[in-house]
Amino acid sequence: MTSQLPEKIVTRTVWISDIHLGYKDCKAEYLLQFLDRLECETLFLVGDIIDVWSLSRRFYWPEQHNKVISKLMTMAKHQCRVIYVPGNHDINFREFSGHIFGNIEVHRSYIHETVDKRKLLIIHGDELDSVVRFSRINKYIGDSAYDFLLFLNRWTNIIRKKFGYGYWSFAKYLKVRIKKAKKAIETFEDAAIDLAKKQQLDGVICGHIHHANIKEKDGILYCNDGDWIESCTFIAEDYHGTLAVTHWSETVQTAQMIDLAKIKRVA
Repeated sequence: MTSQLPEKIVTRTVWISDIHLGYKDCKAEYLLQFLDRLECETLFLVGDIIDVWSLSRRFYWPEQHNKVISKLMTMAKHQCRVIYVPGNHDINFREFSGHIFGNIEVHRSYIHETVDKRKLLIIHGDELDSVVRFSRINKYIGDSAYDFLLFLNRWTNIIRKKFGYGYWSFAKYLKVRIKKAKKAIETFEDAAIDLAKKQQLDGVICGHIHHANIKEKDGILYCNDGDWIESCTFIAEDYHGTLAVTHWSETVQTAQMIDLAKIKRVA
């Protein structure tokens, strides 16, 4: 199934966020495939790694989620520096900022310097929620609508799998086509850029809104590493200081399509 996936991903720095362990739509299998191949100097966990909110409503913790935690702990001990910046879904861990647990460093925020000496602010992104202004009722409706969207996403992919198709993010597809959602994303991105500018930094890397993107505005770099709920994305910095977004679900899907083509040729 995965013979065409890269054996190793060697890079300087990697950012992942919004894994949401403990939530039924977490793509832990995809994440483990990626982490098993990753070799980097520093791995940033940019918030919402464990979904405490979801666990408080309904306990859900399959073996794959245990394996993700175990893998991260092993990486921190033997492979690379792991820096954890908690988000709003795992906000409980912010009280441990400045501490180290199992070789994993916990920070409220962090400033990362790239190979080419750019200084980037690392935050989860919920700090900017006040800028994207919603009333309490709109926020509730938004959360409910998002849960329903992920429900549709889940069943869309169950049907696709039945017919031999790879994973596709229905949620991501709709998000960039609904005008209000697109406007909210743009407002969030502008707020992140303004924050980096106020702190006289070269850019910002965050998560939170589940929309991976890299862009530059007014000389400030904005990076969002996306999520492992909808699109399975990460940001990597190479040894020249170049940053790029990778959609791991698309990498896996391409590999599956290649393998399927081989089977058809043999047949």
